[in-house]
Amino acid sequence: MKRCWKNWLKAAGIRAIKTVAQTAVATIGTSAVIAEVDWIMVGSAALLAGVLSLLTSLAGIPEEVADAEVVEGEVEGDA
Repeated sequence: MKRCWKNWLKAAGIRAIKTVAQTAVATIGTSAVIAEVDWIMVGSAALLAGVLSLLTSLAGIPEEVADAEVVEGEVEGDA
């Protein structure tokens, strides 16, 4: 059970970091010039996207399910 929790946390963390980066790039891209970027808006939008990603991951993460199936297959194959 502890292994499942670690796998979920790793997968959810990776997904959240990717979401934060994508949101930051998209928000920065809305400015015509880098000097006009509202960095507070970029940070808050990226942080909110990361939180929403983690909350969405509570419903389930396909990567974690795939990893669990592989682990179960290895255990069954060993028996």
